[in-house]
Amino acid sequence: MESLFEKKTNFYYELDDVQIVLGDSFQILTKMKSECVDMIFADPPYFLSNGGITCRGGKMVSVNKGSWDKLNKESVGVEEKHEFNKMWIQLCKRVLKPNGSIWISGTLHNIYSIGMALEQEGYKIINNITWQKTNPPPNLACRCFTHSTETILWAQKDDRKSRHFFNYQAMKDLNGGRQMKDVWTGSLTKPSEKTEGKHPTQKPEYLLERIMIASTESGQIVLDPFCGSGTTGVVANKMGRKFIGIDNCEEYLQIMQRRLEKVINEKQGL
Repeated sequence: MESLFEKKTNFYYELDDVQIVLGDSFQILTKMKSECVDMIFADPPYFLSNGGITCRGGKMVSVNKGSWDKLNKESVGVEEKHEFNKMWIQLCKRVLKPNGSIWISGTLHNIYSIGMALEQEGYKIINNITWQKTNPPPNLACRCFTHSTETILWAQKDDRKSRHFFNYQAMKDLNGGRQMKDVWTGSLTKPSEKTEGKHPTQKPEYLLERIMIASTESGQIVLDPFCGSGTTGVVANKMGRKFIGIDNCEEYLQIMQRRLEKVINEKQGL
């Protein structure tokens, strides 16, 4: 795959229509060519690392994800978080093709800011997808309902000339011949998708498969500016899409590289 960067960029990993960059997404996105990607999937920081506890695998564990889930400021409020979202969403708009679209996953902790930021930065929201998890962790505090959903916003550039791609028939076929609704139900990430290492917010492959079938065609370019352990890249490679991923944590990119090499070897029969 030819480079999508205007300035020289050292790739952390490059193979078989995959380009991975280690570094700050804000800086790297500014180096990319304008209007060069067909679809963006982003699972940005939720800013949940506040010292609390949650339940995972039947055990109480810290909610802290890592330094990437915190802003580098002593005092972080609503304004700082919203400005963060506006900045990366604005940078993504520059690299998105006129007929491309963006998908952003989030929870109640950040999704309202993201929705507002999309509208402020010149996007039109197409759908509000509710991902209902069949096996969410229990609520330890017992002071509210169990958190069992995430929201995925699907948007395009708010321009009369922009016409996003939607594979309506494929979605209908996947739904037994009926129009697919905006509530998608499924389990959390399977253990078999975590054999190369774990990421605290890793998305299941079936979720990205549906998103890519719905909004991309074979050979198109998919970008993930917070790619983590690489589910977007793995699915893109399996489905014949080109992929570029950015992340500032080398530990997670090592997991991604192992996952991608496993997929590529399987495709080659090795």
